[in-house]
Amino acid sequence: MPGMADLLRTTHNAAGIELASGEQGPSIPGVVAILVRGRPAYRIFAVESDFIELGRLELAEGDALDSVISRKHVRIGFVSGAWRVEDLASRNGTFVDGEIIHGEVRVRSGSLVRIGRALLLLAGDVRAVQEGVVIRDAMVEGPLLRRALESIALARRIGKITSLLVTGQSGSGKELAARTFHASGPNPSAPLSVINCATIPKELAERLLFGSRRGAFSGAVDAPGYVQSADGGTLFLDEIAELPMDVQSKLLRVLETGEVLRLGANRHEKVNVAICAATWRDLRAEASAGRFRQDLYFRIAQAQVHLPPLRERAEEIPWHIQQVVAECGCDGQIDVDASFVEACALRAWPGNVRELRAEVKRALATACALGARILSAEVLSATAGHPMEGPQDGGPPELPDDEFAAALSAERGNVAGAARRLGVHRNRVRRWLERHEVEATRFKPDTKPR
Repeated sequence: MPGMADLLRTTHNAAGIELASGEQGPSIPGVVAILVRGRPAYRIFAVESDFIELGRLELAEGDALDSVISRKHVRIGFVSGAWRVEDLASRNGTFVDGEIIHGEVRVRSGSLVRIGRALLLLAGDVRAVQEGVVIRDAMVEGPLLRRALESIALARRIGKITSLLVTGQSGSGKELAARTFHASGPNPSAPLSVINCATIPKELAERLLFGSRRGAFSGAVDAPGYVQSADGGTLFLDEIAELPMDVQSKLLRVLETGEVLRLGANRHEKVNVAICAATWRDLRAEASAGRFRQDLYFRIAQAQVHLPPLRERAEEIPWHIQQVVAECGCDGQIDVDASFVEACALRAWPGNVRELRAEVKRALATACALGARILSAEVLSATAGHPMEGPQDGGPPELPDDEFAAALSAERGNVAGAARRLGVHRNRVRRWLERHEVEATRFKPDTKPR
């Protein structure tokens, strides 16, 4: 039987494409078309020689051609570990990360290229992403997210795990991970109780989780808790770091003994419940600092999966936008411009899928109010999808100077790209440049090889 580390171990390459740790052989760079003729797509063009040329025929949809794309539009190459994108004197231009290019430019893996109504994602290795994006139970799953979910299902079925820690940002899909964990268990028809620990009043946490007996306090009645309600199934504790310490102690007993003690009771009850816990915090650091019980951390973190943020899953964004348009009854009534999808794919979305979908709904409402027939980038809010400025939990952490320099070098002087890589607002990158009296162009190499 594989070990737990083998079941859950994954690695990432420079393009953000997730690879199984056992992947062998040289990487295969490629271009992934995630939008074709303004509609979500997933087509892979492997760059197996020095370059490929893409135009109207290559990016056709059946017999339908994109008239905005020239017959020979763009040349994309991967030479000596670097991407080169060259506009072939096209009629409507080639855009890289939202900016029009002239001639040939060098760019990074993960860059977005827009030609006509098509969006192309430059991937450093396409071996592990052949299946593309799938819609399962109305949920959008790209290669990165699906690999994480598959590792959960495999560990649950083969590793027989009964507890799992899921980490990731808010809105990145932690509840989807919990549902995968539950559905892969021995009794998927059993209850799945979803609890957000951050919304439970601390003084009520013990009673709500473990239940109560009549007479335990004024007005108390015999009532089961969330744990008993999930008996035979799974209890999903989102934001578990918010649980009070004394409640953490009782939860540990449930995990270790399979017994629960109601508030006011003197006899334990047997329960059979699997625990899926989730948090956006560094739970190991919280345990080390004494803000979370170490013994509980080690118990629930025996199996651990991290969900990548949406900014690393750009291939999912066109599908989320299409779903929202359909849910709002606008499909066929308003066309989504490629520039809108591009603008969404270039933003960091700290609130991830939840924030993206809310902003698309707002943008649709704005476009409809204006009588527009096209959803364009102009209706996007100026702040949506960008990291928040100002103090938050004591203020944003100060980053070392070398991290700013490394990000700017990796993004070849592109301030917006460096900000996305660092997960900060672009104004922080600009302030860093001003403080050190450095021009962003210093990090931009020559566009032509010497």
